[in-house]
Amino acid sequence: MAQDEPVRQRLLAEATRLFAERGFESTSVQEIVVSAGVTKGAMYHYFDSKDDLLHEIYARVLRMQMDRLTRIADGPGTVSERLYAAAADVVETTADNLDDSKIFFRSMHLLAPETQKTVRAERRRYHERFRDLVAEGQREGVFRADVPADIVVDYFFGSVHHLGSWYHVEGPLTGGQVGAQFADLLLTSLRPQAS
Repeated sequence: MAQDEPVRQRLLAEATRLFAERGFESTSVQEIVVSAGVTKGAMYHYFDSKDDLLHEIYARVLRMQMDRLTRIADGPGTVSERLYAAAADVVETTADNLDDSKIFFRSMHLLAPETQKTVRAERRRYHERFRDLVAEGQREGVFRADVPADIVVDYFFGSVHHLGSWYHVEGPLTGGQVGAQFADLLLTSLRPQAS
């Protein structure tokens, strides 16, 4: 562990490692601060609680994904190209941050109700931005419109959120390869039906 790494980053890195190894419930604040080489006072300077740490582990990935989605959605290319890029990107970045995602989905129900509400709102904003791309393609007649955009997005993200249960970094496919396959499946499912 690099002791010159900023305290906040060390706390997040050690909490992520410990939550992944032992689970959120089985990891104490004391174990986190000892592992990070800081005092409880230092931890509470950056985070209000263990809940706050768990929230930030997921929120930092979601913020990064939201920034990337915004750039892709507002960028150049057809709606099909932008949706493909967005779909591939969310799978690849989830695979690249698998511990964070696994910890979060395994432990979200343990968060305080108010924190759960905040997290759901943050995730909903991401899904809505993604849904906007699907709806744009449906309006343009590029994507089939007989399935509501909300259902398309819920179906797709159900698969993405399930990655942590089967994807392994040392497996036969990279996160990028899985992302490309998920994006292909999504775009194929959205092709208008031949009449």
